[in-house]
Amino acid sequence: MKKIIFTSIAVLFIVFGNANLLYDITDGKFRPKMIAIPRSMNDGEFYSSAIDNQAIIKCEYRSGNVVDTLFSISKAKKCPFKDFAGYEFSPDEKKILLYRNVHYRYRRSFTADYYIYDIKRREITPLSEYGSQEVPLFSPDSRYVAFARENNLYIRKLDFGTEIAVTNDGIAGKIINGIPDWVYEEEFVTTRHFGWSSDSKLLAYTKFNETEVPEFALQKFTAPAADKVNTLLYPQLLKFKYPKAGENNSKVSVHVYDDFNKTTRTMQLPATDQDFYIPKIQWTAAPDQLAILKLNRTQNRYDFIIANAKSTISKSVFSETDSRYVDYSNDDNLYFTADNQSFFHISEHNGYRHIYQYNINGSLMRQITSGNWDVTEFYGYDEAKKTLYYQSAETSPLQRNIFSIDNKGKKTKLTNSKGIHSATFNNSFSYFVDNYSSLSEPNAVNLCNAAGKIVRPLIENNELKSQFISLQLPEKQFISIPTSDGTELNAWILKPANFDETKKYPLLLVQYSGPNSQEVLDRWNIGWEYYLASKGIVVACADGRGTGARGAEFRKCTYGQLGILETRDQIETAKYFGNQPFIDETRIGIWGWSFGGSMTVWALSASESVFKIGIAVAPVTDWRLYDSAYTERFMGLPQSNFKAYEQTSALPAAQNLNGKLLIIHGTADDNVHYQNTLLYIKNLIDADKQFEVQIYPDSNHSILGQQTRRHLYTRMSEFVIANL
Repeated sequence: MKKIIFTSIAVLFIVFGNANLLYDITDGKFRPKMIAIPRSMNDGEFYSSAIDNQAIIKCEYRSGNVVDTLFSISKAKKCPFKDFAGYEFSPDEKKILLYRNVHYRYRRSFTADYYIYDIKRREITPLSEYGSQEVPLFSPDSRYVAFARENNLYIRKLDFGTEIAVTNDGIAGKIINGIPDWVYEEEFVTTRHFGWSSDSKLLAYTKFNETEVPEFALQKFTAPAADKVNTLLYPQLLKFKYPKAGENNSKVSVHVYDDFNKTTRTMQLPATDQDFYIPKIQWTAAPDQLAILKLNRTQNRYDFIIANAKSTISKSVFSETDSRYVDYSNDDNLYFTADNQSFFHISEHNGYRHIYQYNINGSLMRQITSGNWDVTEFYGYDEAKKTLYYQSAETSPLQRNIFSIDNKGKKTKLTNSKGIHSATFNNSFSYFVDNYSSLSEPNAVNLCNAAGKIVRPLIENNELKSQFISLQLPEKQFISIPTSDGTELNAWILKPANFDETKKYPLLLVQYSGPNSQEVLDRWNIGWEYYLASKGIVVACADGRGTGARGAEFRKCTYGQLGILETRDQIETAKYFGNQPFIDETRIGIWGWSFGGSMTVWALSASESVFKIGIAVAPVTDWRLYDSAYTERFMGLPQSNFKAYEQTSALPAAQNLNGKLLIIHGTADDNVHYQNTLLYIKNLIDADKQFEVQIYPDSNHSILGQQTRRHLYTRMSEFVIANL
């Protein structure tokens, strides 16, 4: 290692006195302190909050004063547990659903033991006596709770203390009722696929038939952490249904259970195709109208369907098509007005994501927002004031602010400081919680009124800010990078402390690059790059084509060639920096995780050799190995776009590897399978290409754990410092 003489004692302290900086970063020392966002109660004047997993209190929004204790383990009659993990109120706020003993199945879904607490009587009873439950949901009249267990749906009737089965055909690996399969949970970000009608008489649910979906198997090599004696002599085999690109998906259907008549009806969907997704079902304000959102297999046609729950007859009230794909997430916050005459919907058919109001029959009433910028969140609609609330990138793709817009089109900007603002509104839209951060400001959470004025701070991170400033680490700077075709890329650069423009520095590019992602944002995020900068390495990040908040064309231009344009942009970014007087063009590296890991192996096999090293964590090395819903959204079906799948595969390109590669993977990655890395390694060996590899036994896609993360980032740091 080269010896460097520093003239600054402060910088000397940074490099040598702060020896634990890397562990501080991986351990989360610079992660802001946060609070659970207050949960609005019905009247909008009060909210609830959990205290130390022991009690639930009621507080006034304006003052923050505690006005009541709604639940306490010590005061509940014969409470059967000593703590709880979470809770939900019944719609009438007379009962609380508490849960504990959480066991995750995949990234989001879990089973737990749920209990119903009667606030007035202070009595607590199990939701069910027959095993742990999933995603329970109160009926609007608070008399019933629907829940899932072992692939079936059940209803608990609170008035009578009875439990009935809604379905009985659920079978592991074949039929799932009301909860999503693996690919729906991962790619449509959902854990519940059932819901009550507004009059509490009907329960709609989606049935997933995954019988024909191919099964994937993972091996588990280590014994549980609590098992200090036994060793797994024979690895366990974990199997689950995982549809890869072009393979069979679950067959889905929508059903409505009528408890009064004890009947179940199957909704008759318009017969446009036989292979489709249903990412969302949602009741309208009318008790017999069910909205069903349907996507065709290639996700370039979206049908908004209204079904009559009693007659089962359905009609597509409007459709959207796109030459590339229609983004399912545009209707994450679909809202039907209380009079059931209209609904609000987000579309990007004019080139940017904007809010539209449609008549309930599907005819367009008006466009609410407009401009060459994207709406990034739709928070809801205040029926009394006829006002919508949303988040957008109107100020800049690097910023997020909160806005309101009334029925006459008058728009008000509710947040003004630079950075990222996200909001959580109360039920009456009289208050919202603003979670704000920027490059230089760790998260501050404030309670604001409907006009955006701060009522009171909920949490500040001034101590963290002072602590970080005292380290005298360098600051990120936003820049714009020109490319050969005239496209400007948003980027940031982090230079070493005591930066000397007359010197030549190595450069590591940080990137993710996946569709609609953004790494270049004005937000607080203290990552590994600060440690590398303390070691004399320039770190930079550029959001290439395909990333978010710059309109549909910029976001979707990578369609059908995933990884091609993105790699070109990272190469052009490296060449741009290589032309700067302070960068050594022979010492440029690139690293990334997941899609970013794929980018690394693509970049190191490109025709232009610009990268000396690369680190790829959990990369997809061939899109045919990844799941159907994600891959086909951006690549089409391999059966009809075979050439594109061949061109974007890193496997045959392994023979072109130039530069030194470190590839890293967890063996229990249920998302991007370890298979991707093994097949890529096999191709590297066949091509006589040397590489380094780091494996984490039984780690999933996130490679979690304090010691594991320390080891991971130490390994990567040593690789970068030794080779760059």
